[in-house]
Amino acid sequence: MSIDAPEVWLPYGTDEIEGLPDTLTYHFWDGDQDFPADPADCAFYAVPYMKGGEVAVRPLSAMRSVRVVQTLSAGVDHVLPGLGSLAPGVLLCNARGVHEASTAELALALTLASLRNIPGFVKGQEREEWLQGFYPALADRSVLIVGYGAIGAAIEDRLAAFECARVVRVARSARETARGHVHALSDLPSLLPDADVVVLATPLTDATRGLAGADFFSRMKHGALLVNVARGPVVDTKALLAEVESGRITAALDVTDPEPLPAGHPLWHAPGVLVSPHVGGSTSAFEPRAKSLLAAQLTRFAGGEKLQNVVMTTK
Repeated sequence: MSIDAPEVWLPYGTDEIEGLPDTLTYHFWDGDQDFPADPADCAFYAVPYMKGGEVAVRPLSAMRSVRVVQTLSAGVDHVLPGLGSLAPGVLLCNARGVHEASTAELALALTLASLRNIPGFVKGQEREEWLQGFYPALADRSVLIVGYGAIGAAIEDRLAAFECARVVRVARSARETARGHVHALSDLPSLLPDADVVVLATPLTDATRGLAGADFFSRMKHGALLVNVARGPVVDTKALLAEVESGRITAALDVTDPEPLPAGHPLWHAPGVLVSPHVGGSTSAFEPRAKSLLAAQLTRFAGGEKLQNVVMTTK
């Protein structure tokens, strides 16, 4: 590589990723207090994964030469606050293709665990109590997926084996897919009353922040299950607590607001609530896909080719 090779910040060592182009200069940074080089010289910034928004944006204000900001998450809300300091034309890319399988798996696991009372059985086992009885099944249920992007589609792929009565899809705008019609977000009020299971898989935006609030919950049918694998602030926590404490609905949450959920928070022990600690994407499937994405994106970057997964360009 030449001394003038574009500089790349990676959260992995170069020996950990196969297929990296040798025409770039690489620096390892996974969120440590000290930067590995002058941020002003960074051209391609791969954001450390699951290190929080404060870490993600910390070097951005000094990255005067950056041309690409690549997240390793599907959502990009944690880096948006830092983009205002960047020059026009910087590409923000997400990790589409990395998290679909793992997040869809967890969405199904949370749904089945909640419906079939797995948390209750675990507690019963601890008490040596035999909790035989009839419990809800996923079969013959109506499932509403709110946020029908790549992850939402992956969730439907896995629902196909469970003999659901129907799967209804909602996205920002209406469209047709191979599986059927996708409703616009504006149709949500009329769709909620018929859903037995509502799965939130939408990105966090101004339009979706607090989407699942008091009005949303009032339209859900009695006994319905809310599953959130999106972002915590998509749900109004106070409104959710009112509903689960009344027994109207149940919930399975991989993400919460606040997050991490602090000790003593009422969600921990709210009736009918199952909480997992934001592990939708952090599985053994993550690293191979993340590293493959980085190698492919950097090969395109080095070759002057069009990048994939561009979600916005700074202005």
